[in-house]
Amino acid sequence: MKFLVRNLVNDIDRLNGIQVYGRVAAVQGMLIEAGGVQRQISVGDRCHVIARDGRRVPCEAVGFRNGRALLMPFVDVNGVGLGCRTEVQDTEPVVYPDDNWLGRVINAFGQPVDGLGALSMGDVAYPIRARPPSAHSRQRVAGKVDLGVRSVNGFLTMCRGQRMGIFAGSGVGKSSILSMMAKNTSCDVSVIGLIGERGREAREFIEDDLGVEGMKRSVIICSTSDESPLMRRQAAYLTLSVAEYFRDQGKDVLCMMDSVTRFAMAQREISLSAGEPPASKGYTPTVFAELPRLLERAGPGTGKGSITGLFTVLVDGDDHNEPISDAVRGILDGHIVLDRAIADRGRYPAVNILRSVSRTMPACNNEEENSLVRRARKLLATYEDMAELIRLGAYRRGTDPAVDEAIHYYPMIEAFLTQRKTDATSLRDCYAGLAEILGMPFEGDGMGRN
Repeated sequence: MKFLVRNLVNDIDRLNGIQVYGRVAAVQGMLIEAGGVQRQISVGDRCHVIARDGRRVPCEAVGFRNGRALLMPFVDVNGVGLGCRTEVQDTEPVVYPDDNWLGRVINAFGQPVDGLGALSMGDVAYPIRARPPSAHSRQRVAGKVDLGVRSVNGFLTMCRGQRMGIFAGSGVGKSSILSMMAKNTSCDVSVIGLIGERGREAREFIEDDLGVEGMKRSVIICSTSDESPLMRRQAAYLTLSVAEYFRDQGKDVLCMMDSVTRFAMAQREISLSAGEPPASKGYTPTVFAELPRLLERAGPGTGKGSITGLFTVLVDGDDHNEPISDAVRGILDGHIVLDRAIADRGRYPAVNILRSVSRTMPACNNEEENSLVRRARKLLATYEDMAELIRLGAYRRGTDPAVDEAIHYYPMIEAFLTQRKTDATSLRDCYAGLAEILGMPFEGDGMGRN
């Protein structure tokens, strides 16, 4: 009951005595053209169209044409016809996050979808489309994050406030590696955005992959593939808004989004419907403008809190140079490449160490840790250079001592990189295990220089 009263007070505080409204003049595809409101509304503003059956259809202004406002609905347009009343909202789209959201699943409007009752609302409004902190007021990226995954902890170490992309084709294990990180992270809170997910997979991810323990310190924002592009796009924005709330509480947040590609696809649908011309592979210029605005919201805060970002990119046809992959890779602070060929060999997580990079390394490591990583990478690179000849039996042992050494260590390194979803390995144990395989000394705690 106290949650409902608190929510009601927040709603009353936002009320305004003046109501601006217009009428629907045309409906074409996913767009509603409204007249009479064009002087009171701007791009990004919200309104409601009252359908014939009295249903309120939430919409967003996405442009103007011939003196009319172009509105895109968040839900279907069934029942909307000529002359239907259009009411303009006079408040900025905001959300009121609260600590009690932990363990809950919400939709793009911040409404509960897990059947566990009403959500409590906080006292501070967070804009859905907030601007990132000023670059000069932010703290530096510092301090390692333990994610429990050996291939990432050891070879692609992440720091608090870093933003990393996970690039992979469909079915290569993006959701699995995300769930491992969410369960085993040393961060205080996990905020997970499931953008454009298959309806079947959303619940499986929450119950099977994330589990009860992972869910206790997580907030899930879910928008399935059958929902409108506006809902899918807003779910991505809301994911960052919720993460910003916990960051402002001084907490270290692990913000995960699956996937940025579906966010870009949603923005493409919106832009094309509004008449924006396509630029690259059907993606409009607005898509490439919105990507940095979304991704830059993750990172260190101006105070103690931080948002460490993990954003998956669905690589179209395993082409890592397609437009969205290329754009995202240039924005983020590193990339983890999941390789289908490695997955086909049965090694999970299927991280291609040689094609992946963390831009905070080697600066975050001490010399002892960097020596281990360099040594292991060199052995992997040497083996991969000769892999075809080795598999064909064309290479004779003794021809090259470096290749012989790589052949000796390669199976052990591959076994080290193989990990079940239920396993977790700390930063120190990662380096200690690698040192044992390579016969090198290691006595540190795995936390490097910071």
